[in-house]
Amino acid sequence: MRHITKFSLFILAILMFRISGFAQNPANFDSMKENIETMLPPLETIIDSAIANNPFVRFREMDIKVNEHKLQTDKIVWTKDLGVQTDIRYGTFNNFSTNTAEGQTPATLASLSSQFNYGVGAYLKVPIYDFVNRKNQINQSKAEIEKAISMAEVQRNEVRQLVIRQYNDVILKQRLLRNKSKYIETARVNMLMAEKEFQNGVIPLGEYTRISDIASRAESELESAKSDFTTAYMILEELVGIKFKLKI
Repeated sequence: MRHITKFSLFILAILMFRISGFAQNPANFDSMKENIETMLPPLETIIDSAIANNPFVRFREMDIKVNEHKLQTDKIVWTKDLGVQTDIRYGTFNNFSTNTAEGQTPATLASLSSQFNYGVGAYLKVPIYDFVNRKNQINQSKAEIEKAISMAEVQRNEVRQLVIRQYNDVILKQRLLRNKSKYIETARVNMLMAEKEFQNGVIPLGEYTRISDIASRAESELESAKSDFTTAYMILEELVGIKFKLKI
């Protein structure tokens, strides 16, 4: 079960609202004319959203809470040595009493009665080990909290770096796609010219085959560049945890 604080929910709601402002209506994105960075939210907003949605960051934050509760327990654990004891009994009891008077022989009186007997008392036990080790236990719990805080910060830094790399990778993949697109246009024009020249006997078969292979490789590289760009974009969406709703 996921545990998210009210503050985290509030921050996440703000981030989702800010990001949704960039993608209220799914829009077609022309990767050959538009820059992807102008269609995405600011990098810092993307990073904040990724951190808020990252399950490992939430795990580290919950680890902090667990250790904080453990510290509170360690601070009051000594109270387990305090207690109250009660003893209640009901039954038939033989009661004896002695009546003495000056100059007379003591007289012993016996009676039989049904009654409640009860007693209440408090106790305090102080185990030496608990007493000596209490400070060490508290210091250890504090150290565990500091460790958990550091681990959470490390996790946030890892997410931050991962998003930055992926964000820039999306931009890079679009630039490579544009370059491949320009190259394919040139390759297609050369192919058309080679076909006409080959038909007119201007170039030999070997030259025509070479130009045809170049055009084929250019087509293949363009499709690969499209796939790389789409994959990088989808991975960025997964890291952020929110869809940008761009039709690419």
